[in-house]
Amino acid sequence: MKTIYKKLLFLFLLLPFTVLAQSTLNGTVVDKATGQPIPGVNVNVQGSKGGTSTDFDGKFQLPNLKNGDKVVVSFIGYVSTTVTFSGQKTVSVSLEEDTNQLKEVVVQVGYGTVKKKDATGAVTVLGAKDFNKGPVASADQMIQGRVAGLQIINGGGSPGADPIVRIRSGSSLSANNDPLYVIDGIPVANGGVEGGRNPLSTINQNDIESVSVLKDASATAIYGSRASNGVIIITTKKGKSGDIKVSYNGNFQVSEITQQVDALSSGQFRDFINANGTAAQKALVGTANTNWQDEIYRTALGTDQNVSASGGSDNVSYRASVGYTNLNGVLLRDNFERTTLGVSLTGDFFDKHLKVQVNNNTSVIKSNYSTTGAVGAAVGFDPTQSVKNPDGTYFQWMTNATEFNQLAGKNPVAMIEQQDNLGTFNRSIGNVQLDYKMHFLPELKATANLGYDQMSGRGYGGINGEYLYGLKGSGHNEYENIEKRNNKLMDLYLNYNKKIESINTQFDVTGGYTYQDFREEKTKSNYSYDTNNTVVELSLPTHINLQSFFGRANITVADKYLLTASIRRDGTSRFTKDYRWSNFPAVSVAWKLNEEGFLKDVTSINSLKLRGGWGITGQQNIGNAYPSIPLYLAANSAAQYQLGNTFYTTYRPQQYNSNLRWEETSTINVGVDFALFNNRVTGTVDAYQRTTDHLLLNTLNPAFFGFSNRGDYNVGSMKNKGLEISGEVIPVQNKNLEWRIGGNITFQDSKITALTTAQDNTPGLEAGSISGGTGNTIQNNQVGYAPYSFYVFEQAYGADGKPIDGVFVDRNKDGIVNQDDMYRFHKPAADIFYGLYTSLTYKSWDFSMNWRGSWGNYMYNNVDSGNGTYSTIKIRETDLSNGVENLLETGFKKASDFQLKSDYYVQDASFVKLDNVTVGYTFNQKIKGISMLKLTASAQNVLTITKYEGLNPEISGGIDNNIYPRPITFMLGLNANF
Repeated sequence: MKTIYKKLLFLFLLLPFTVLAQSTLNGTVVDKATGQPIPGVNVNVQGSKGGTSTDFDGKFQLPNLKNGDKVVVSFIGYVSTTVTFSGQKTVSVSLEEDTNQLKEVVVQVGYGTVKKKDATGAVTVLGAKDFNKGPVASADQMIQGRVAGLQIINGGGSPGADPIVRIRSGSSLSANNDPLYVIDGIPVANGGVEGGRNPLSTINQNDIESVSVLKDASATAIYGSRASNGVIIITTKKGKSGDIKVSYNGNFQVSEITQQVDALSSGQFRDFINANGTAAQKALVGTANTNWQDEIYRTALGTDQNVSASGGSDNVSYRASVGYTNLNGVLLRDNFERTTLGVSLTGDFFDKHLKVQVNNNTSVIKSNYSTTGAVGAAVGFDPTQSVKNPDGTYFQWMTNATEFNQLAGKNPVAMIEQQDNLGTFNRSIGNVQLDYKMHFLPELKATANLGYDQMSGRGYGGINGEYLYGLKGSGHNEYENIEKRNNKLMDLYLNYNKKIESINTQFDVTGGYTYQDFREEKTKSNYSYDTNNTVVELSLPTHINLQSFFGRANITVADKYLLTASIRRDGTSRFTKDYRWSNFPAVSVAWKLNEEGFLKDVTSINSLKLRGGWGITGQQNIGNAYPSIPLYLAANSAAQYQLGNTFYTTYRPQQYNSNLRWEETSTINVGVDFALFNNRVTGTVDAYQRTTDHLLLNTLNPAFFGFSNRGDYNVGSMKNKGLEISGEVIPVQNKNLEWRIGGNITFQDSKITALTTAQDNTPGLEAGSISGGTGNTIQNNQVGYAPYSFYVFEQAYGADGKPIDGVFVDRNKDGIVNQDDMYRFHKPAADIFYGLYTSLTYKSWDFSMNWRGSWGNYMYNNVDSGNGTYSTIKIRETDLSNGVENLLETGFKKASDFQLKSDYYVQDASFVKLDNVTVGYTFNQKIKGISMLKLTASAQNVLTITKYEGLNPEISGGIDNNIYPRPITFMLGLNANF
């Protein structure tokens, strides 16, 4: 008994120490990829019923822990993590997304959503972790090089410049080849207005949640009209319930050009004139040593600042953001200034039967476009002349003291400093969407989406009085161009979604009506100081209306056999009654092989899905708002008819084609999606063939036909085919280190298969205007060849391998070199283009790198052809122009029409580009009031490897004619959450 009492006394004395051994753990849970705190995470002690969850800042407090307790941190969509308590006061937990659960991610498609694992079409979805990092100013730069089949070609080095975006190389010859952009459910108008820039730059890139790229007709046909070139769906960020959360993203940028056109230096120029010039030309050589490209380019600074706030209650959430961007271009005076405001409200009412979403994205852009003509002028202006005269005026070539030389080149710096090209641009995109689940039938949902896309712009400026000393003919003027575009939308549709357990089949059926109305107004005015006359041009207001009925059914059997069928009937006001309406059907199927019994137990295969689809999409946007309607245009004052003392306005008929009809594109697509080895290897392969019939083309009319020298026609057909492969591998993945390698490659081929116009089409249709001569073209469209193939003479070469001046190959061996000896030589479009990326995360550090490239694309070097002959410099006795070093290599004397069309200037423009390098560090040290702090450094357009002899091998259309050079940009950024 005594022994028992001693033991009880010992336990009683030990009890306080046991209590003291228990402690409270404070912690923070963040997303491993982004460093963002995660609210609502479950934090529990293993084997105990007690637990807690994180607050809006990802913080938690777990009391009464004992040494050795296992703390389990779990959240839907993430891999659970276990922390062993050993007396520590604080802990930071990084949760990684669970790729197994990510298969359940819901992606945006036309008029609804679908689980990613259930998609039957060719769809690629990019989220925050997939976007390109670094100094991006618009949505296109965020996804460049990230999607197989999607090619984004930069529009030059000016900030906010329009890119060329092509999904599967485009489907038309001269109709619009841009994809359809859908922003928060609003199909927005392509292009901008006066005073505007890249329309994608009007959306603050920091507000974008995800981008879905719909590539094949089975995915896009539900959009019918305008979907022939694919669809890009942009979804902006929405608020989440909880306390208010404030985020800040800011960066500072520095840009500069790394390469210049190889114009002759002042020394080379003097040597050339002394060796080849006349006495009069030698007398014109100056004493200065001016690199005109140095004079017009600068080191450009820029900044991008964004603040957002979000939060909400259980049934209402909100998010608001404000952004300010101010980027200087490397060309003097070039500037892009943007202010954006984004607002999103989401409410759930009546026991979540009614969902209301309100979205608005508004931007105000001010631009100084500088004078881009100075880019070419800097290549061709005499390098022996000074920028300014001794009296401070800009040097210009003069015929005499009171008359400038109108044929000579103009001072590039004066062109920039004494000419104004300014713009203001406003855009607002907004919608209200109501989703109501019927109380009496919850499986049935009604949706009404009312939206608008409103743009207004003003381009203004003119030539200053000081330009060319204000002499007669200097062009001293002021101009103002105003444009407004208004796009209104109404979508009304019903959706029925129900699973019938008896047959293990899910039915998801949607049907509805959409109405979209486009209106545009333009006004141009120009005041000339030479004539004291104002010319006002009022363009005819345009009105285009699209209406559609659509339906779609998604059927899933046993969660492994999937069928999607859709139909859309579209009507456009562009065409006459007989051709106004057209039907666009699509069907696709998929088979989840990994759900079959013979693969279900194969642990190395996480998912394996085969897909196949067919569909037809339409195209009606040829540019002319009224291509099928006979209209008259009022002439201006110069064409008025005088009768007595009265002047009468005359009217002239406009070109029209009442038989114009829809261009139609049919696509067949087969694909496979796979995930292997616990989702450490994932990928997609797609093969497609696309045929476009009734091609819309604006082409030349034969003599005495129609009311214009050009007209719109349905002329033929074109066939595109391709293979797209994308994938990602995770070689290393553990608590502290993760390494990802991914990429995509696209093989493509396009050919014109039929081409019939009202004129003799034997040589094909000329295209691709070039500088030099008058009316010269360098490309040609013909059956059996790729669109816009180069159409050239074959240059003859000597025994030393150098081209022989003015000598070309007689290809048809008839003893005469003439137009019959021209041939089609390569094309601008690449046979292959690809993207490669890698990312590395080690504890608080992260690193990413993106490469892009292409092979098989060729460029016509119009810079060399237009500035690479002796006649370029020796063109007159009254002034001098500079040339490029290429003329020293070739010795070409004269830029004849034959020489301009030599295949010598068609050069291989294949390239490999290091597009982006980014390094980031997330601070672990906690600062009061700041839940996350991250510092980022990056560089864009770092390195280009190419054989092309011009500045940029990546130019849309394949003709290089003094394009604004792309700079290398360095950025330092800071992200913080409060």
